[in-house]
Amino acid sequence: MKNLLSILISLAAILLAPAAQAQQNGIRADVPFAFVVGDRAYPAGEYVLKSALNNSGVLRIENVHEVSAIFVASNPCAEAAPSKENKLVFHRMAGRYFLYQVWTAGNLFGREFPKGRVETQLAQNHESPDVVIVAAVLTR
Repeated sequence: MKNLLSILISLAAILLAPAAQAQQNGIRADVPFAFVVGDRAYPAGEYVLKSALNNSGVLRIENVHEVSAIFVASNPCAEAAPSKENKLVFHRMAGRYFLYQVWTAGNLFGREFPKGRVETQLAQNHESPDVVIVAAVLTR
């Protein structure tokens, strides 16, 4: 049942969510700390985030120095003013980092990742997140 729900969410994201330019081209960032997306942990390293398909909310997260990549559903998010930089936005809670959003310079729209189980539990325990920003560059 859980897998079916994940598939349905991924399909909805593919069909309904517009992709930002960064996810079509991809962005590259050197993340200096281990982090979590959803319920999966990633080691520190250089990462490329790219849309799985054009106009898709499903992003491919790849560690440049490893052979594997993972696909993660994301949601659209928006700001009143265009982003001034390419960046990954993380929430830091209880010494852990959670990938929160991906933005590209000049865009009003970015991508936001759903909270995983640990991040949700920490928020329920009234942990206030610190925002940590990692600079990124466009890639093809």
